[in-house]
This record gives sequence, structure tokens and C-alpha cells, in this order.
Amino acid sequence: MKVTVVGAGNVGATCAHAIAEKELVNEVILLDIKEGLAEGKALDMWQTAPIQSFDTRLRGVSNDYAASAGSEVVVITSGVPRKPGMSRDDLISINAGIVKSVTENIVRYSPDAKIIIVSNPLDAMCYRAYLTAGFPSSRVFGMAGILDAARYTAFLADELNISPKDILSVLLGGHGDTMVPLPRYTTVAGIPVTQLIDSQRLEAIIERTRVGGGELVKLMGTSAWYAPGNAAARMVEAIIRDQRRVVPVCAYLDGEYGMKNIYLGVPVILGKNGVEKIIEIHLNAEEQELLARSAEAVKTVLDAIVP
Repeated sequence: MKVTVVGAGNVGATCAHAIAEKELVNEVILLDIKEGLAEGKALDMWQTAPIQSFDTRLRGVSNDYAASAGSEVVVITSGVPRKPGMSRDDLISINAGIVKSVTENIVRYSPDAKIIIVSNPLDAMCYRAYLTAGFPSSRVFGMAGILDAARYTAFLADELNISPKDILSVLLGGHGDTMVPLPRYTTVAGIPVTQLIDSQRLEAIIERTRVGGGELVKLMGTSAWYAPGNAAARMVEAIIRDQRRVVPVCAYLDGEYGMKNIYLGVPVILGKNGVEKIIEIHLNAEEQELLARSAEAVKTVLDAIVP
């Protein structure tokens, strides 16, 4: 069994390595347009196998999509990374073309694959890949929700000085400043987080989550990679092992939450067929309004690629 990761930058390489360490498949293909980059990183990662005790083979290739043939899952991380002062929306014209080209090649060689999009702006890139692939929407979806929930959870764990393992976070919406963390559905070992953190501090944590990607860009001068790469690998694991995990992903909505023809972050059951089911949770009027605003922000970006 094979998984392909397209894009050997920081996110793609981190994702490929995490997949290999989990021993999910026999082979991980790391593909990049830059000559030698994927080959070098894959070789370096393979040399960690004796240290980390895994036997999944890693192979890097330069622009050779034939090597990806028959992949069960393809993770697309290709694109221009966000720089200081650049919003995710600024990336759209360049990255939409990249995602379209990559998806065309993936479909040619792996017509049965599930496609996970990581490229930004995430929600719009999912839609671009969906239109290009011609696959059922259940087989084309985005990574963002797991990453956003992880950031939310990490900030809550810091605030409460507890293990993040005991926190279950829920959020909806676009991957960006309009995402909708839901404290009403967020629990700590079953205890509503609203009983443990006062409303003012909780709102500050929510706001930090919304701009979590931007915070890292300001600190490092480029986008994050450890958390995004591992988030994508977790999705691959749920699919390959048919775990039917309930996780937030960027999924195509066709009436769910009162929205149609849009990719947006929602909780789903993720298994061997991709998005097995979209889970609709009850939202109060304020939460529904926030989700609607997030959807409008996503549509503004979509309009640039889908006239």
C-alpha cells in the first residue's frame, strides 16, 4: 500500500516522516518539482528508520507522478508559503494554479485515491481540487480542522496547566481568522470548559486560536510545519486504518448547516472511504451567525477561482 505526499517543503516532509513512523503503509512517495529536494529529504528520513524503528520505505522523486501510481491517499501540500504581511487570500492566484496542475496528475495515476489538501488558502484550494478531480466530494477534503483544534487545545492546556489529552475541542468554519471555536461543546474530561475558564480568558484564547497561524508567521517568517504536517498524517492514519475517527475537516457541504456548494470546516467521520459522514451539531443563533460570516469570507475567496 502506498501514500504520496506532494510537496517536499517543511509541511510535506514532516507529514511524510510522520506517516512512515506510524508504519501505515509499505511505501511513502515524496514528490516535488525541485530537482533533488524530495530525493534528499526522503533519503535523510529513511536513515532515521534504524533509530526510530520503522520499516516503511520512503522514496523521493522530482516531478515524476508515475511513481505515485496506485496511491491510496495523496496529501497535497504544494504551494507558496505565507510570508509576513501576507494573508491566506493573497496566495490564491498562485496556489490555485499549482493545486489544479497537481490534482490533474494525481487523478491520472491514482484514480481511486482520497485527496487531502493542505495548501492555502485551504477552503478554496479544496474546492479547486474538487472541481479538477471530478471525484465524489467524500474523497476530496482538507486538513485544517485538526490543526485548528490542536492549537485551540494547546492554548487551553496551557491556561489550565493540564494534559492536552484530557481536552476535547470542537470548532467549525473556514481555516483562518473567521474560524468558529465552540466553547459550549469543548470539554475537559467531560467537564464543559466554560466551567473552568472565565469568559474573558476564554474569549482571549479563542481569538489567539483564530490568528494562530499568523502568530507563527510573525515569529518565524514563514508558515508552521510541525503541527500541520502531523495533522495531515493523523488524517491519513484514520483513512488507512479505517478508524472512523470523529474529527474536524474541511468538507464539501450540500445542505448541511444550511449551506450548499462550499467547503467549510465541520466534524465528520473519517474512514477508509474518506468522509464517511458529516456530523451536524445544533448551533445557537450566535454560533450560526458566526458560521455564516465564516462561510461568506470563504465564498469571497472562492469567487476568485469560480466565477
